Amino acid sequence: MAQAAGAGEAAVVQAIFGETVAVHQRARDAVVPRIIEAAAAIRTALGAGGKLLTFGNGGSAADAQHMATELVGRFVRERAALAAIALTADSTIVTSVCNDYGYERVFVRQIEALGRAGDVALGISTSGSSPNVLQALEAANRLGLRTIALTGQDGGAIGMVAAVHINVAAASTPRVQEVHRTVIHAICELIERSL
Repeated sequence: MAQAAGAGEAAVVQAIFGETVAVHQRARDAVVPRIIEAAAAIRTALGAGGKLLTFGNGGSAADAQHMATELVGRFVRERAALAAIALTADSTIVTSVCNDYGYERVFVRQIEALGRAGDVALGISTSGSSPNVLQALEAANRLGLRTIALTGQDGGAIGMVAAVHINVAAASTPRVQEVHRTVIHAICELIERSL
């Protein structure tokens, strides 16, 4: 009985790896130009003394924080610190804005406070329809920030408002998140190589 269960579990794990590889391959063929464009936009902003503001919900919040970490600390190479802020990381700001203005405004308020023309706002949403990410990118556009969306599924409304849209066209949230992490690493690699 234990062997049968083990064989079934092994099949599940193998299927997960197979799906992950397949989604990565499809994305690789579709998103390379947008990754290069996103890296160039961030590099331009940082080179002009600007910053990256990044945000998302749940696993996408973790990805936003991961991206900021790779730029402020380092990705692979020793280099000067780069200006990046994850708008998900300050629990007092997040909870106070949610309490006072509603969750849809949690990133808008921070974009208004911290964003300046020439900065980059990078919103991450596996559904492409997170209202708070959408509203933040719309606010960033109004304020003159360069906007980047990292989405899943068909990109939704979020993909339509961003200047640069990197869409991982898959329905599975875990598979989209796995490719998002690879996209983030590719952007960081391109930024570091240019320094």
